[in-house]
Amino acid sequence: MIKLYLFDIEGTTTDINFVHKVLFPYSKIHLPEFVQHHQHEKAITEAIKDVQATVLKEEGRSIDVGGAVEKLLQWIAEDRKHGALKEIQGHIWDLGYSKNDFKGHVYPDVGPSFMRILDAGGKIGIYSSGSVHAQKLIFGYSTAGDLTPMIDHYFDTKIGGKRDRTSYANICNTTHLAPEEIRFFSDIPEELEAAQSAGMAVTHVVRPGTKVSNFPMIADFNGLPET
Repeated sequence: MIKLYLFDIEGTTTDINFVHKVLFPYSKIHLPEFVQHHQHEKAITEAIKDVQATVLKEEGRSIDVGGAVEKLLQWIAEDRKHGALKEIQGHIWDLGYSKNDFKGHVYPDVGPSFMRILDAGGKIGIYSSGSVHAQKLIFGYSTAGDLTPMIDHYFDTKIGGKRDRTSYANICNTTHLAPEEIRFFSDIPEELEAAQSAGMAVTHVVRPGTKVSNFPMIADFNGLPET
C-alpha cells in the first residue's frame, strides 16, 4: 500500500517553461544586485564560500565575490544543479513572489489530486533539485493557491542527487517508510530508474513534450490516488 506520494516538480507538477522562461531569467537579472546587497547575510555568505570552494577544486583558482557572481550566472545558463546556486536563487525568487512579480505554476490537476490523496489517508512529499526554500515558494504562491499545508515532506539535493539510488534510500530512512510504501512521480526516466532500484514504486509523468519510456506512464494526476 502506498503511504507517501513523492513528486518531482519541474516537468511533473509544474510546466518546465515556468522554470526556464520565468524563474531562471528572473534570477539571472536580479542576482548581481541581490548578492551585492545581501552578501554579508549568513546564508548568502555561506553560498558564496561554497561557489569559491567549488571553483578552487574544479579549476584550481581563487575568486572573489565578483567572480562568484560570474560563475553563478554561468551555472544558470548551464542549468547546473549546484546547491549554492539553488540557495541564492531561492532567496531571489522569495522577493519576486512577495512582490507578486509571478506566481508558482502548477498544472490544474495538481491541487485536486493532492486533496484526493489526503482524503484517502495518504501523504504528499516533494523531491526536487531546487532548494526546499524554492519548493515551498512554488507551492505557497501557486496559481492554485497555497498548497503547502497539504505537503508533509520536502527533499532537495541535500538528501542526495536525484539520479543516485542512495538518495531514495535516504528518503525512506528519513520518512521511516519502507520503499514499497512510496511512489515516486517524475518526468525523468533516469530518476525513476534510481528510485526503482531503491525499491520504490515509480510512475513516469508524461506532460506535453515529455518523451515516453518503459515505465508505467500517466499524462496527468486525475487518476490519483490509485483505486
